[in-house]
Amino acid sequence: MKHFFGRLAVGLGVFLAAAPVVAHHAISAKFDENRPVTLKGLVSKVDWLNPHVHIFIDVQNGNTSSNWAIELESPVDLQKGGWNRDSLKPGDAITVQGISARDGSRQAWARSVVMASTGKKVLDAPSGTQASAPRGAARPTPRWPDGQPRLGPPTGETGYWAKPSANGLVENAARIPMDPYGLLRNIADVDKVAPFQRWARDLYELRQRNHLKDDPMFLYCMPPGGPRQFQLPYGMQFVEDHDRKRIFVFVGSGNHNYRIIYTDGRAQQGQLRGDADNPLYYGRAVAQWEKDTLVVDTKGFNEKFWFTNGGLPHTEQLHLIERLTRTDFNTLKYEVTIDDPGAYTRTWSTGWNLQWVPGEELPLYYCQDNRP
Repeated sequence: MKHFFGRLAVGLGVFLAAAPVVAHHAISAKFDENRPVTLKGLVSKVDWLNPHVHIFIDVQNGNTSSNWAIELESPVDLQKGGWNRDSLKPGDAITVQGISARDGSRQAWARSVVMASTGKKVLDAPSGTQASAPRGAARPTPRWPDGQPRLGPPTGETGYWAKPSANGLVENAARIPMDPYGLLRNIADVDKVAPFQRWARDLYELRQRNHLKDDPMFLYCMPPGGPRQFQLPYGMQFVEDHDRKRIFVFVGSGNHNYRIIYTDGRAQQGQLRGDADNPLYYGRAVAQWEKDTLVVDTKGFNEKFWFTNGGLPHTEQLHLIERLTRTDFNTLKYEVTIDDPGAYTRTWSTGWNLQWVPGEELPLYYCQDNRP
């Protein structure tokens, strides 16, 4: 457990040293795709901070000058693309092409940043840079000496799980396009997502039409309880306390917190509202191994978070059965059954795969509360 408490201390230190200016958000919640903008000016400042890097540029318009805030991807993504805080410096002349803020303020999301002197594109982060896929044939599933599968790395190695094959919860029979934040490409697909009760369906549609701007994880850095921790762009990591029969699940996005899954044989409780050693955002999770699959039974959630990307509603009656199967070294199969009679007309299921990212720890990404 020394490794576990060391991780918490290091994480707290990084959080204090690199506190971001604003909370992370879905791009479309703040910026309008239908308002393209091209800006030319001189860099006045570069904020190389999580959750998003910002460039401030002075834009000349006749005899007046205005300062614009240009928002880009996180340092995690930009560093994967080979960039750093010195890739742009105050005084550099650049051209920015992007989209404007919905509120009409002098802010823009950058689609491209180009050096005026050389024409070189800088601070470019193509999609998919968050984690590199493993190469070569997959090794067998790693195991403990007693033969039980390891969900984390073997002794002496590092790694984590990322690149989920689905961005949101959609009932198994449906194939519905959505962006990485769970925003539907076509709002008419709302009724295909899940077996909603009417109030839940209408709330889900409202959150979608509002471009997910009220997401409590992005706005207030609330924990991503439920299946959402397996959908986030910066991955998640298992730390298995095999002797004490418990598993810590570290979340690589949001506010970098964790949940605990108990495998010591304790029984699930009935109508519970959490207990002293489990935050309500993650409920109370007890699990057992069924051959090579870890079956996790979780109850006791509150309603203060979105339990999936895209804003599917839930109530305190939410009950999850999750099934985790490491089919080989590089693949984690995640399946979940959702039972919430307060929000849905029946029990329903879905699932996806995650890929192993070898040789790395979780990215150093932290959210900051954005309340006024």
